[in-house]
Amino acid sequence: MEQLIARIVDNVGIDADKAQSAVAAILAFLQKEGPADEVGQMLAAVPGSQEAIANADSGGFLSGAMPGVMGLGSQLMGMGLGMGEIQGVAKETIAFAKEKAGEETVDNVIAAIPGLGQFI
Repeated sequence: MEQLIARIVDNVGIDADKAQSAVAAILAFLQKEGPADEVGQMLAAVPGSQEAIANADSGGFLSGAMPGVMGLGSQLMGMGLGMGEIQGVAKETIAFAKEKAGEETVDNVIAAIPGLGQFI
C-alpha cells in the first residue's frame, strides 16, 4: 500500500493521509459494489488493501446520501478532494490494481459496477 500512496502523492500532488483515506474509500466501494469473487481476487493481490478497507472512514456527513459512483464521489469530495484529484487517485489506484491483479480481473470489476467505467 505504501508504494501506491507514494505514487499518488508524487503524481496527483495530495498529502499521504488524504491519499490513504481516498484509496481506502475507493477499495471499500469496490468491495461493496463489485462482484465478490473478482473483487476478492483483486484485493488479495493488492498489498495492504484489506487493512486499508478495515481502517476506512466510512462515516462522514455525505456517506450514504447517494448510492453508487455518485456517492463515492461525494464521499471523496467531502475529504477535500477536487474532481481532478479524484480522477488522479482513481486512475493511480486502478493502474496499481491492474499491475498486481491483472488487467482482466480489474476490468471485469469496473465493468460490473454501473457508471464506474466513465470515471476511470
